[in-house]
Amino acid sequence: MDIQWYPGHMTKTRRQIQADLKLVDLVAELTDARIPVSSRNPDIDALVGDKPRLLVLNRADQADPAMNRIWAEWFRSRGLAVLETNARDGKGVNQFSFAVKTVLKDQLARWKERGLVGRPIRVMVVGVPNVGKSTFINRVARRKSAKAGDRPGVTRGKQWITVDPGMELLDTPGILWPKFEDPSTGFHLAFTGAVKDEIMDVETLACHLMELLAARYPQALTDRYRLTPEAGEAGWQLLERTARKRGFLISGGEPDTGRMARILLDEYRSGKLGAFTLESPQPDTDGEDGHGSVGA
Repeated sequence: MDIQWYPGHMTKTRRQIQADLKLVDLVAELTDARIPVSSRNPDIDALVGDKPRLLVLNRADQADPAMNRIWAEWFRSRGLAVLETNARDGKGVNQFSFAVKTVLKDQLARWKERGLVGRPIRVMVVGVPNVGKSTFINRVARRKSAKAGDRPGVTRGKQWITVDPGMELLDTPGILWPKFEDPSTGFHLAFTGAVKDEIMDVETLACHLMELLAARYPQALTDRYRLTPEAGEAGWQLLERTARKRGFLISGGEPDTGRMARILLDEYRSGKLGAFTLESPQPDTDGEDGHGSVGA
């Protein structure tokens, strides 16, 4: 299954981001801590250029805490400022303003020398669909200003949100890129809901997720579904066994793998399965921009 999803409005969003960059002082790039590389749009590097940037590892509560530390250090070693957050309960979000001002320290000093007192810092928030941008902005602003949802494509159009007299945020619609060169990128984005389920075979997607969890976090399948993966067991076999364990059967006693697939994806995305990171930095990574090879 080759997953690709680039609806027409994303081309418009790309142009909009490019045009609005001149209005902001810093770009806050939200990523999904569960898939720190797959959830980074490589086009953002070209669009943003030399504009100051803060990388936000969002949904850190749903990722492996040990891997959060590893990834944060990995990105910092490549010159990026990093902030770990969980927009749903607000953890780490209260450090956002301080992190932004730290990145812009030299620029703020120049403003002060020029007497630009009271000039608000303007921050553009970018990221792939369903990475939690609107929820994050609402947490930062301490009110419900940006539209938020649990599916991709909720935010459309330009939205300025005043955080306080000293900062304004520009929310942007989620944007992907025209072609995922690595097939695992499409799967990772689909696992987390950044790609619409309607364009995919969810059973095939669930089989891939089963295999990935069996390889990386087998205890999670045991704890949640009372299932112990066997060496070399295929994803479809795991999905069938899990459906039987849950009592999801159709006529003739066959396992209802469609129902089980939807439940598996829902439980993974909601965090009910546990806190997992599906990517690891590789020692041979050579990407200065954070887009090196990953293990999946």
